[in-house]
Amino acid sequence: MAAADLFDLAVLVLMIICVVSIARTRDLVKASVLFSVYSLVLCLLWVHRSAPDVAMTEAAVGAGITVALFLYVITRVGRQEK
Repeated sequence: MAAADLFDLAVLVLMIICVVSIARTRDLVKASVLFSVYSLVLCLLWVHRSAPDVAMTEAAVGAGITVALFLYVITRVGRQEK
């Protein structure tokens, strides 16, 4: 197995862990932070696949703006899911 395949497998495992953790948590702030981590791991995958423009967009929108909006809304509606 080549090093690139091992990297892809590691990124895939990290993404699955993030997604399962997001689905299982009831704390909305924790879910938002995990979503940010998921987005940053996805950025690594895009850079590895030689798509730096897509990686920068994912970092800006996925890990930056979206999470900031999530956190703003959470401060308005409450932290815990009912």
